[in-house]
Amino acid sequence: MITRSVVRGVGHYLPQRVVENAEFEATLDTTDEWIRSRSGIERRHFAAEGETTSQLAVKAAEAALADAGMTADQIDAIVVATSTPDLTFPSVATMVQAGLGMTRGFAYDVQAVCAGFVFALANANGLIVSGQAERVLVIGAETFSRIMDWTDRGTCVLFGDGAGALILEAATGSGTNADRGVLATDLNSDGRYRELLYVDGGVSSNGQAGHLRMQGNQVFRHAVQKLAETAHAALDKLGLSGGDVDWIVPHQANLRIITATAERMQVPMDRVVVTVQDHGNTSAASIPLALSIGRERGQIKDGDLIVTEAIGGGLAWGAVVLRW
Repeated sequence: MITRSVVRGVGHYLPQRVVENAEFEATLDTTDEWIRSRSGIERRHFAAEGETTSQLAVKAAEAALADAGMTADQIDAIVVATSTPDLTFPSVATMVQAGLGMTRGFAYDVQAVCAGFVFALANANGLIVSGQAERVLVIGAETFSRIMDWTDRGTCVLFGDGAGALILEAATGSGTNADRGVLATDLNSDGRYRELLYVDGGVSSNGQAGHLRMQGNQVFRHAVQKLAETAHAALDKLGLSGGDVDWIVPHQANLRIITATAERMQVPMDRVVVTVQDHGNTSAASIPLALSIGRERGQIKDGDLIVTEAIGGGLAWGAVVLRW
């Protein structure tokens, strides 16, 4: 018998303001059709003035706790994936800890940009299987609208704000693929590709928040190849293939990337949870958001084998295989 990290609850939160593609037509040389054809995005949510990443994260966490039937004092650790923290420090995770009224345990942030939730999930799993925590609240939360260059039509139309949360709890498993919980992880990065996707600001460089910069075509090429490879690598550890997967829940960056990756994995699109049309790219929030929405829609059910995969600035990419 071994220890597994089993999903006990899931939840999400989206800011109230919904921005349709047509809104960009007034300020940019773009159209609703142009944005849809290149990304699959139809709308996204933007945080209100003064609404912070930690506030979004707290609301998603509260939804996950309610779904799990747990209270904050039952949580041992909080791991938040974000690239858009409220402040340089302290971490968003400690702000969530305070916001939930949690005075025990520990909390910290993970920064792997759009791959952040996959890294955080693998990290939380490590805490549980090593015995450092029994219950971990894993959150992806972003306010990417704060780092957009609103004159750059190639980037500012792609991103949105939101948060998703998942609660993992230690459980006993048999050590087979039939176990519930996290079954395999695969994490990767290659810093040589920094210039493909980055923010041109930072504490020790220019003291500014900066704006997101992206070489879209190059990112697309790397994404399709690396996402399929990392998903297969995680499945290979279990002796499984795409045909064994009930649902792919990918990072929601671009519908063309999602479709091309599914094709490489030989998984039909009716077994892929897609939310990018309604949320845009919410970076580290996209996978937990999609998990929560997929469960809400009745797509994801207990016992389903799920693959999540993501790639982000760094470049950093990875995958997690889990049974719901």
